[in-house]
Amino acid sequence: METVDNIEYNPGKETMWWGTLGTVRPFQPFHPDVDARQIYAALDNKAVDVMTLIRILINRTNAQRQDIAVAYNDFAQKDLNATLKKGLSGPVQELLLALMMTPAQFDAHRLRHSMEGLGTDEEALLEVLCTRSPDQLRDITVAYKEAYGRYLENDLISETSKDFSKLVLAILKKEELNTPGEIHYQLIDEDVKSLKDAVSGKKPDSAPWIQVLTSRDSDHLNRVISRLEDLKGEPVDKTIQNHFSGDFRLGLRTLVHSIQNTPLYLAQRLQACMKKNAVVRGIMVGRSEEDLLWVRVQFRKLTNVSLYSTIQKEFKGDLQLALLALCRSEDIW
Repeated sequence: METVDNIEYNPGKETMWWGTLGTVRPFQPFHPDVDARQIYAALDNKAVDVMTLIRILINRTNAQRQDIAVAYNDFAQKDLNATLKKGLSGPVQELLLALMMTPAQFDAHRLRHSMEGLGTDEEALLEVLCTRSPDQLRDITVAYKEAYGRYLENDLISETSKDFSKLVLAILKKEELNTPGEIHYQLIDEDVKSLKDAVSGKKPDSAPWIQVLTSRDSDHLNRVISRLEDLKGEPVDKTIQNHFSGDFRLGLRTLVHSIQNTPLYLAQRLQACMKKNAVVRGIMVGRSEEDLLWVRVQFRKLTNVSLYSTIQKEFKGDLQLALLALCRSEDIW
C-alpha cells in the first residue's frame, strides 16, 4: 500500500527511475541471460507459463527488456517478439508485445493503429501527439518510418483536414522557442493578446492559437492560459468550445488539457475508456516509467476509487494480473 497525497508532480523531470513518478523501476540484480532462460522455459511448455512472463517482463525497465531480447536471441536462436506472438494470444499478447517495443516504437505503433482502417481515431492520435516532448516526437517520427516504411507527416496529412491538419502537424514539429526556466513577461503579454484577439471578431482565427500553443514550453503556456482566463472571465476550455468546432476544437482542448496537467488528462482518458483495452494498455505501458504514479493520484482524486481497484473490477484473468503489476499497488489516503 502507498500513501500518495504528498507526492509532488514535476513534469520537467524526465529520468525514468524509482523515486520519480514511474511505477516500473530498474530491477537489481539484473541478469538478462537468466531472465532469457526463464522466459525460454515458460514459452517452451505446451501450456505457456504466462505468470512467469508477466513477473519478469513487467518488473524490468524497457532498456532491460531490450537486453533480455538480445540474450534470448543468443540463447534460443529465436526472436523473442516472434515467439511471444506465436505462444500467446489476445489482450495479454498485445500487452507483452507492447512492453517489448521501445517507447518510440510503441508510440509509433499507437499512431499507426489510430489511423488504420475506416476512419481515424482522433482522440488516440491526439493523446500520443499532445503528451510527448519535441525530442520524443522526433524519435517517434523516425521509429514510424522504420516500422512501416511510411512518413508519419504524410499519413497525418492524408488522415486529417483543414485547421485540424495544421494543428496536428504543428504539434508533431513543435519547438519550444522561449527559453525554459525564464519568465518572459513581454512574450506572455503578446501571446495573451494574440489568443484573445483571435476570438474577438465575428470569425475566430485559428492561426494564433496553433502558433502559440505549439511553440512554447508548458510553464510559459500555463501563465498565458491563466492570464487569458482572468481577462475573459472563463476557463480557456469554455473559450475554445464557444469559438471553435469539430476536430480542431477537440485538438485544441486536448492540447490545452495536456499542457495544464498531463496526468489529470490521462486519468480522465482512463475513466472514460476503461472498457477499451487499447487505451488502457497505451497509458499503462506508455507512462509506466514516466508518471503513472501521478496518473494514479489524479485518477483517485477524480473518481474517489483507486486505479488499482478499478482494474481489479474491470478486468479478469491474466490481463488483470498484468495490468495490476504495471499499476504496482493500491493507493490509500
